[in-house]
Amino acid sequence: MIRTAECVTPKHPDKICDRISDAILNECLEQDPESRVAVETCGGHGKIFITGEISTNATLHIPQIAQRVYGGDIEVIVNIVKQSNFIAQGVDGGGAGDQGIMVGYACNENEELIPQELYLARQLCKMIYKRYPYDGKTQVTLENGNIKAVVVSFQNAAAKELYNMVAEWLELPWFGTSHPEIYCNPAGDWSMGGFEADAGVTGRKLVVDNYGPRIPIGGGAFSGKDASKVDRSAAYMARRIAVDILKEQNAVEVYVYLAYAIGHDQPVQATALIDGDEVKLNVDDKYDLSPEGIKAYLNLTTPIFEETAAWGHFGNGFIWS
Repeated sequence: MIRTAECVTPKHPDKICDRISDAILNECLEQDPESRVAVETCGGHGKIFITGEISTNATLHIPQIAQRVYGGDIEVIVNIVKQSNFIAQGVDGGGAGDQGIMVGYACNENEELIPQELYLARQLCKMIYKRYPYDGKTQVTLENGNIKAVVVSFQNAAAKELYNMVAEWLELPWFGTSHPEIYCNPAGDWSMGGFEADAGVTGRKLVVDNYGPRIPIGGGAFSGKDASKVDRSAAYMARRIAVDILKEQNAVEVYVYLAYAIGHDQPVQATALIDGDEVKLNVDDKYDLSPEGIKAYLNLTTPIFEETAAWGHFGNGFIWS
């Protein structure tokens, strides 16, 4: 069986946008934990455009937040309005801010309880980023558990140096005796990256943010959204439940599916797939799956979200993962 996953650095254009959206959310929650936030960022080629809906008592300086995350002076265009009253009337009563399907997953393949191909791509990406803190990507392909191919592209890094780093990394004990193909800057070395070379959008790295392409996702983005948006908060809760079940039942892998209707506080689906066996979750005594219950259980009014946008939302030591 062949499986592949990729990871991108925090300086990738899409990740810059995710981080800006979550930095704005953090600032709202820092001042007003009951803020309603749905912020989208698009950036590239000297400009950042920020739009969406925010209802908060916080005083915000959005251009300064965006410039801090970007790491320099750049034109910022802001178009923010308050949350629609038609959405608020459902959320004010404790209901979900939208309909949606959320998938949580956990497996026993590594210490982070995520698919091994994503785990390896992320570990390699983090290692190279320490030396080259720029735009970059990694990709790892596994065949029957052994590394078949590694692809690495990093701004301001010579292919030869990247090759040496990957070769050294492959000597670590968990890789067995495989002899993978290594592709470093396969299109040639490059010095222009980030917003200078490309555009980015919040929520465009959904599979990287979740579990890699092997595992289905609900389709909703995370960054820039407060906990009333169940496509974020319930995805986190589904992961928490999957991890709990995996450990309690000593399972190999667990999928958890939660689905909601806008304005309603309880899911219309709450099921798990435990080593291939589907069961209906009996969560009443252990978990409160209402948006307000999830927010309290996972401390989702704490302004930690810019950190989640950097390296993926699962398996990085957060309370839900």
